[in-house]
Amino acid sequence: MKYHFFIGIDVSKSTLDFTLLADKEKQFQLQTSNDLTGIKQFWTQLKAQTAFTLDRAVFCMEHTGIYNQHLLTFLYSKKAAICLESAVHIKRSAGLQRGKNDQVDAFRIAQYAYKNRETLRLWQPKRQVIIQLKELAALRSRLLNAKKQLSVPIKETALFDKILAKQTLKLCKATADALNDDLKKVEAAIDQLVVNDDHLKRLFDIVTSVQGIGKITATAMIVCTNEFKDINEPAKFACYSGIAPFEHSSGSSIRGRSRVSHQANKPMKTLLHLAAMVAICYNPDMNAFYQRKVAQNKNKMSVINAVRNKLIHRVFACVNDDRLYQKNYQQTFV
Repeated sequence: MKYHFFIGIDVSKSTLDFTLLADKEKQFQLQTSNDLTGIKQFWTQLKAQTAFTLDRAVFCMEHTGIYNQHLLTFLYSKKAAICLESAVHIKRSAGLQRGKNDQVDAFRIAQYAYKNRETLRLWQPKRQVIIQLKELAALRSRLLNAKKQLSVPIKETALFDKILAKQTLKLCKATADALNDDLKKVEAAIDQLVVNDDHLKRLFDIVTSVQGIGKITATAMIVCTNEFKDINEPAKFACYSGIAPFEHSSGSSIRGRSRVSHQANKPMKTLLHLAAMVAICYNPDMNAFYQRKVAQNKNKMSVINAVRNKLIHRVFACVNDDRLYQKNYQQTFV
């Protein structure tokens, strides 16, 4: 679709700043409150003051978590084309910048949409069950962190004063027990959510059929990829997770070996690392691959990274073919 109107939106907790470009020319700018009243005000003025047509317009904004939910819901109800981009992606595409305010940011976001009009990826809302799954997974992570903050110092204290450690453990026993109970409830809620949705259950069965991928890693993969809709290629997911190696060279100058990028989803990378370690320990094929590469004097972390990539490719192959993982799978052609 060829867009003519590019609306850049800078989203903050309390305000929304809008800039409309008709091709390259700025035609409209407005600041409103970040609530339904402000959004309706923008919509009314946009139609009254410009030649805006919805079928030739694209709305672009940064991903700001919960702060853009009102706006996304409103625009989606209007069947508008929406682009939700990473703030870092937009900032780096703008080149060298001097000065910053909300109005300027909205203009730069509109410019980003115009410059990338041929390759914009339109946003689609996640299913409600995936939103619930994401929130439950985040709650589980917070509970685990709280549990770790209690237990780790006690274990460290026990190294030099067991009596003090026992006293501390006794004092916070009620809190620790409550955290364990809450963790069990959250995990049960996640299990119930999966069982009650046939498509989600099928995805979980497929992803966890790959040896090394457990329930927690499967949950993170399904949430991050929006049920493998937003990311449906293993190479893209490897890049997103920070396990795709990139070369650094220019002419005859080579800056060391290929390395992974630090611009990644670090929690996802950690889960994939743990999955790779499990696969190396319990999967004979992965263990043989690891031992063979290490015997060839390959860097151990590079070999583990290769195992992570193998797991990703197996998961995506099974998801794309809608089948469980089979060790000796043979594709049939009709």
